[in-house]
Amino acid sequence: MFKITSSLLSENSRQSLTVTTGGKRIDVWLADYLTNLSRSRIQKLIENGQVLINNSVCKQKKTILKQNDIIIVDIPIPVVSSLTAEAIPLDILYEDEYLIIINKSANFVVHPAPGHSNGTLVNALLAHCPDLQGIGGIERPGIVHRLDKDTTGAIVVAKTEPVLHSLQAQIKAKTAKREYLGVVYGCPKEDSGVIDLPIGRHPSDGKKMAIVSVEKGGREALTYWQIKERLGNYSLIHFTLGTGRTHQIRVHASHIKHPILGDPLYSAGHSVGVNLTGQALHAFRLTLTHPITEETIEAIAPLPLELQKLLQILRQKSGLKSIMIN
Repeated sequence: MFKITSSLLSENSRQSLTVTTGGKRIDVWLADYLTNLSRSRIQKLIENGQVLINNSVCKQKKTILKQNDIIIVDIPIPVVSSLTAEAIPLDILYEDEYLIIINKSANFVVHPAPGHSNGTLVNALLAHCPDLQGIGGIERPGIVHRLDKDTTGAIVVAKTEPVLHSLQAQIKAKTAKREYLGVVYGCPKEDSGVIDLPIGRHPSDGKKMAIVSVEKGGREALTYWQIKERLGNYSLIHFTLGTGRTHQIRVHASHIKHPILGDPLYSAGHSVGVNLTGQALHAFRLTLTHPITEETIEAIAPLPLELQKLLQILRQKSGLKSIMIN
């Protein structure tokens, strides 16, 4: 059995495949052979009834294949996106023909959603990289991971489908490292720690996430933290993600009674004299392996002016002058 490569697979074709060795889930097996389609895309095709096993519609992505099963995959013609390119300035930390790393500002939504149909990072990227259209999905072309609207810092976007899959795999395997700096209320007694608590949708507030047991639908969430500076009644903390759940750092920080300063959903709303656009959380460093050159890329996003001003005020109040972040 040969492996289908990107050059052999078109987006408006029917592919017929024969299983030579059984025992694998169909979504896993197809992901091994249809190398320019992500596993999530394959699962969506299964959900839409576009995958057949022995001429019968496959209804479950967990279906275990048997030897000599005939798999037919219908890959529909791409739907033309309604997204418009917008000439929005971008703060570019790194770029080549395969990927781009942006230093995202606050109040900048990553991709279109209800209430944010334009003015997003995706709209800006479509103007900057016209060939991005359709890579990885109609509404989120090239998006490898996301940052909350008011979280600033480094975010990587893929320019080709294979690079997208490689970068997403690095995020999943935790070989890509995402590091954040956040200002929180209070000072933890310890200098460092790990928060290992599952996160799921809040049971009564659809806008929020919460600590939810796995039995009730929560997903594993792991956050490493280390105090970089104690600032009186506040702390500057270095966070590293072990997983990538929605609002993960914000939920975990709030749960241990040290919420991120300025967080509209999870903090107590205290003020220190700085008008913050959003929460004081910044993705300051992103480290990954280039999918093509295999070189290590370390992108560092400078602290936004608001966060610099906030730290300056807190240092003055606590009698501190400066900090060196390693």
